[in-house]
Amino acid sequence: MNQLDTAAVFAAVFVALYVAHSVGDHWVQSSCQAATKGEPGWTGRLACGRHVLGLTITKGLVLAPAVLVLHLPVTALGLVLGLGIDALTHYWADRRTTLKRLADRCGKAEFYSLGTPAHPEHPVTAEGKYAPTIGSGAYALDQSWHVLWLFTAALLIAAV
Repeated sequence: MNQLDTAAVFAAVFVALYVAHSVGDHWVQSSCQAATKGEPGWTGRLACGRHVLGLTITKGLVLAPAVLVLHLPVTALGLVLGLGIDALTHYWADRRTTLKRLADRCGKAEFYSLGTPAHPEHPVTAEGKYAPTIGSGAYALDQSWHVLWLFTAALLIAAV
């Protein structure tokens, strides 16, 4: 396979993984998994593991038709490596304390708390109470972390 073919495979795989990530992280993940995956102990570990399993299956289900319809020359090893590194890094970040610790070490603690009651400029209602928001610094850092590893996974799948 020449470099242009590899680049085309990378692009197609990345798009499929990106779409599957969005669906798996927001539609497939249960409310229980989302609420408990960051808890300490086995409750959190198992919830996070179930979330990552569902997410990885979703990625496989979205990637399979792209590979078949577009006749993408991917290998089993590339798929295992790419989806494996994506699953491991997703689990790592979704345990929450790990990503928070990384944000703290990178000087992103204030941004991490943006949109939450912990941030000094948190959103408030007209009565001055905390106003929940779907957007937060933690969510933005979480999603950008996942996209970085989707990129890496797509590179592995295309090149191995």
